[in-house]
Amino acid sequence: MPAVVEQGTSCRCQYRSSGGPTATIQVPTRSRRRHQHNTSQTCPVHAQSQHQCRATATMDAPQASAFADVDHFAVPDTTPAFPRSDFEKDSNDLELLCNSNAILQPPMSDGTSSNMDWQADMPGPCSSSGRGLPVYVMLPLDTVWVVDRGGTRSSMLKREKALSVGLRTLKQAGVEGVMVDVWWGVVERDGPGCYDFTAYRRLFEKIRESGLKVQAVMSFHAAGGNVGDTCRISLPRWVHRVGEANPDIYYTDIAGHRNRECISLGCDQEALFDGRTPLDIYRDFIEAFADGFQDLFGSMITEVTIGLGPAGELRYPAYPEGDGRWRFPGVGEFQCYDSYMLRHLAQSAATAGHPEWGYSGPHDAGHYNSQPGETGFFRSQEGNWDTEYGRFFLDWYSGQLLQHADRILGVAAEVLGRRGPLRASSCAQSADGCLLYKFEPACQLGIKLAGVHWWFKSRAHAAELTAGYYNTRERDGYGAVLDILERYQARLSFTCVEMRDCEHPNEARCSPQGLLQQIIETCIAKGVQLAGENALQRYDDYAFDRIAESAVGQNARAGRLEQLTFLRMGDLMFDNWAAFSSFLARLRTPPSNQGLMA
Repeated sequence: MPAVVEQGTSCRCQYRSSGGPTATIQVPTRSRRRHQHNTSQTCPVHAQSQHQCRATATMDAPQASAFADVDHFAVPDTTPAFPRSDFEKDSNDLELLCNSNAILQPPMSDGTSSNMDWQADMPGPCSSSGRGLPVYVMLPLDTVWVVDRGGTRSSMLKREKALSVGLRTLKQAGVEGVMVDVWWGVVERDGPGCYDFTAYRRLFEKIRESGLKVQAVMSFHAAGGNVGDTCRISLPRWVHRVGEANPDIYYTDIAGHRNRECISLGCDQEALFDGRTPLDIYRDFIEAFADGFQDLFGSMITEVTIGLGPAGELRYPAYPEGDGRWRFPGVGEFQCYDSYMLRHLAQSAATAGHPEWGYSGPHDAGHYNSQPGETGFFRSQEGNWDTEYGRFFLDWYSGQLLQHADRILGVAAEVLGRRGPLRASSCAQSADGCLLYKFEPACQLGIKLAGVHWWFKSRAHAAELTAGYYNTRERDGYGAVLDILERYQARLSFTCVEMRDCEHPNEARCSPQGLLQQIIETCIAKGVQLAGENALQRYDDYAFDRIAESAVGQNARAGRLEQLTFLRMGDLMFDNWAAFSSFLARLRTPPSNQGLMA
């Protein structure tokens, strides 16, 4: 039985940190909406999965796998029965929901609505299109699954009827489209260059029938080790077979632990996979996808997001929560100890005239669950991050990540630029009177960055540094990333738009609001489009207010988010449908501009 708490009353959470004291926090809201806590999963009201909600039941976040079993694949070996998912709603129940009064109508022209009260200080329009903020919804991670029937593995859609009704329900509520993970481990599972997009073709047909658009994510990582992952999908088995003989293809920490969630960027250009480099593999995969679906480019498929690391984000796997090595708010660990990364480090150190710096990463950076002050490297005063050696190492470490992004976005832009109809983005007249048109690809290119907000209020920003973002109190670490995005006209998707500083323990020095503001300002300065994502599923008004503020806040420029991608379609969303559909109406047709924006 779910525990029910009244928002704004006594929902208290105990934050647990490794080896530290327990801090009790309370989330204030202005809402009196009842919020259901599912006792089998993380409390969605709060911003970290290590919180325990003390209502009428105690909840612990489920432990995800560590990807240690390289033979495991998201395939039942003996039965086509599907494992339990976070989308188990009966299609008949969804039909009732789709046809019920829970789907709110947009506000009237005078800004009022019979369903909700508008805040007087919410300006509009929300996006540069002038028609409100487009909202995409992530589909369940396991929407496309692989089953074994008589020794033959094939991909298929899970619960097709319920999926169809769910998509139609989203469309009727005003959702613009859905985000779909196109899993490398599903599509290229049978061998190098053997691509099976059959189930994805059927999925896209259903999405088109519903009238929705698609943001397709090229997911070159595994699922199961991150917050919110509800299933396990590994890398292709043939990749793991290479890894068994050569484990240095995986990211490695100082203790020698291998992270099998994705391939190390250190071997991007190493021909280790039947004569192909990882860069070749990524290019071939994107090209196969583009060849198979170019008829949908520009019309239904509006964006192709390129996965660049764990959870599809451009970062190192510095905080691997799934296997228990890391717990919030630990600083994480540098992931530069596979042989390929160490070779690059040695070369850079020799070039810098300090070959002694090339043998290892920092020796005094602590462990995954250290706090900055417990380490010699990250402490605010006289920390080694602020020495000549520290600056060299961090510049090299973050620079490797930038080069990784540049390499893959370069091949992705080249492949996608040849597919689908070109769009005229601008027109100018030459001196001789000729019209000069500038064209852009049919599909928007995009990447994801992680919202690593803990220790943001400290000098060193330790958690960002281990993740590969060389961002400190005195140094902007995101401008260089955005320079690459500007070069390829790519959009940035950024997480944690629902979070507030006050929701986190003071001792963790968190500032999701400060981090997001830095990203917004840097995107504006660089001319890069910014989209937002929520890090965790929350349906309380406190989170909805924060998302709306992030999109069209009074003290920022109008249209500062191009779109919102909401995590995710499933039982929890439909259990909170009245709240979510109300929120959609709020973003879809905001009140008229009151002259508050600069």
